[in-house]
Amino acid sequence: APNSLCLSPLLQGLSHCLTVGVEDVDGGGDAAEDDGTCLPLPTPGDPHMLVVPGAAPASPSLPERIGSATSQSSAIINDRLQELVKLFKERTEKVKEKLTDPDVTSDDESPSPAPTAPPPPPPGEVPPGDKAAGDEHYCEMLCCAFKCRPWLDRLKSYQFPSSIDPLTNLMYVLWLFFVVLAWNWNCWLIPVRWAFPYQTPSNIHFWLLVDYLCDLIYLLDVIVFQTRLQFVRGGDIISDKKAMKENYLHSQRFKMDVVCLLPLDFFYFKVGVNPLLRFPRCLKYMAFFEFNNRLEAILSKAYIYRVIRTTAYLLYSLHVNSCLYYWASAYEGLGSTTWVYDGEGNSYIRCYYWAVKTLITIGGLPDPKTLFEIVFQLLNYFTGVFAFSVMIGQMRDVVGAATAGQTYYRSCMDSTIKYMNFYKIPKTVQNRVKTWYEYTWHSQGMLDESELLVQLPDKMRLDIAIDVNYNIVSKVALFQGCDRQMIFDMLKRLRSVVYLPNDYVCKKGEIGREMYIIQAGQVQVLGGPDGKTVLVTLKAGSVFGEISLLAAGGGNRRTANVVAHGFANLFILDKKDLNEILVHYPESQKLLRKKAKKMLKNNNKPKDVKGQPGSPLIIPPKADTPKLFQAALAAMGKAGGKGRLAHLRWKLQELKAMQTAQVSVGRTCHGQKFPDDDFAFFWILQDPSFSPIPPKSPVHRRSPTASPKASTPPGEEIFSKSSDNLVAIRVISAAQEDEEILAAEISQKEEEEEGK
Repeated sequence: APNSLCLSPLLQGLSHCLTVGVEDVDGGGDAAEDDGTCLPLPTPGDPHMLVVPGAAPASPSLPERIGSATSQSSAIINDRLQELVKLFKERTEKVKEKLTDPDVTSDDESPSPAPTAPPPPPPGEVPPGDKAAGDEHYCEMLCCAFKCRPWLDRLKSYQFPSSIDPLTNLMYVLWLFFVVLAWNWNCWLIPVRWAFPYQTPSNIHFWLLVDYLCDLIYLLDVIVFQTRLQFVRGGDIISDKKAMKENYLHSQRFKMDVVCLLPLDFFYFKVGVNPLLRFPRCLKYMAFFEFNNRLEAILSKAYIYRVIRTTAYLLYSLHVNSCLYYWASAYEGLGSTTWVYDGEGNSYIRCYYWAVKTLITIGGLPDPKTLFEIVFQLLNYFTGVFAFSVMIGQMRDVVGAATAGQTYYRSCMDSTIKYMNFYKIPKTVQNRVKTWYEYTWHSQGMLDESELLVQLPDKMRLDIAIDVNYNIVSKVALFQGCDRQMIFDMLKRLRSVVYLPNDYVCKKGEIGREMYIIQAGQVQVLGGPDGKTVLVTLKAGSVFGEISLLAAGGGNRRTANVVAHGFANLFILDKKDLNEILVHYPESQKLLRKKAKKMLKNNNKPKDVKGQPGSPLIIPPKADTPKLFQAALAAMGKAGGKGRLAHLRWKLQELKAMQTAQVSVGRTCHGQKFPDDDFAFFWILQDPSFSPIPPKSPVHRRSPTASPKASTPPGEEIFSKSSDNLVAIRVISAAQEDEEILAAEISQKEEEEEGK
């Protein structure tokens, strides 16, 4: 039924093409300029001609040009018909297979949805294509011209978000950078302007300009950004404007931001421009710690930033101490004693040097003279010891956290080397173990990546596994058509293994219980008589060993050796893990077993079978002695006749006896024995005194050829009798072809003689 349904439109189209072809030939080729869907008829002499019953042949008086064109068109028609018939056969086989086995899924991909047409633009609005064409601007730079949209247009079209995610929004992290920059300006320069005489009436305008620019950044952070930050309440992410504003107004951060922006600058009109009145600006420390957390979350090597931040803490404590030392010196009087600053050189550098020697307790400082100097020096010593110990401890934690993985790797390697030395493992094995440790650490940054994923929830581990392995596993032919959730569960069971160069991934003959997926590197499949011939090289993304996961009887044996060509990182799926997964997916299990049986059946089919036509034999086999001839020889032996058959039988026996004697003499000739007939025969040929009758060479022996046999009517009898009339042979043809009946009769006289 499928064939008849598929061939009916083909026959209709063929008849239509033939009809148009006849009209084209009769009309002089007007239709030859058509689109090529229908072709003219070939000439009668064309070997590829299509014979149509009832169609009149083309006229032989047509020009040669039309004849060559029709011959070419007939060949094209035949090729197209053959392709169509082949496609119809394949389609019919697929339909039959689906009808007989409904569990087999189609290998074709699911059709992708048709692209939906974009909705028409509202009236009065320019279509997107026309708008984009109108907004194209070309900028010339040197010898190049490129499209660039004016920054002013981009700025006008930008819309500020109504809510901001503080955890993932990079724009918010950038804004925090500017807030922290303003905060550092206040923290570092307010003590300098208060203690050192760097703020003068000539440069007061510069200091005030930068101060109020920092205040503007503070104000924008409170009004624009902090009131748009999303927050979590009861597990839900709140992005409502009113709720976000209320949440900020009731938070502790809002109170600190209000204190930071206290307008103490109005006291400038009464006491003058005193930098200490801006000290509340330093209380915006919460923005600094938030920026640290957000920046460490997006940096790949956050420990570098931690080291820089800890160093900045130490430098800032020295900076504040140098400012206090200059203030104390100015209070006591510059150069009044040997302990205070004498007023020579760069005041900030010299005071900073004194602060470093004091806080780090290097020594070599002048002794304080007055009570104020003694108290100030004691407070410096106590603060220096405490601050320096805290900085050292924090720096140790930062460096330790940064090198924790390296320390773990080194401890594992040292323990392994100690274990191998204790049991006196060979140096070659120890070197391979060291190489594995070094390559695994440098390529992955860890020894076992599964240890990091254990702490993550199951859903996040699945997301990571999908991003890493799904594109490779989905291309495996064995798993195509299976439940997608089953493949997801399988991805979580994959484990990563690193193989060194020339390591055997699997060996020929062993039971296969794993499937391998090449993540990085290459492996070679070895075979051939010596087992060292490279059959194929598999690269990253290839899969092998998948049939062994579902093979019955404990797993099929490997048919070849697989060796790592260089360093190779493979993902391995155990058969045990797959069976645990398939328990929950019976339909996928049924489908996988059918596919595995089919793949095993295809792999076990012999490629070359001896005796098939087209495979010639170099040495033809020896033809067997016909049964009829053997029976005749046996009968003549019993009869003891002297005819041709008896003479031939006697010759064969004599030849056999000569060959036996030749072998026995050759083995013991001249008192020497040979374990092999070939060596004995070679020695006999070298001895001129020995000249036995050589046996017949099997190379020069001609194989008997079957002669044509005359057909004998069934039931006809062929009779032959010996010369002494003691043995009679009858050959009777049977009713079936190539069958004959042989009968041998011995006279009673001969039987009596044998009995005596």
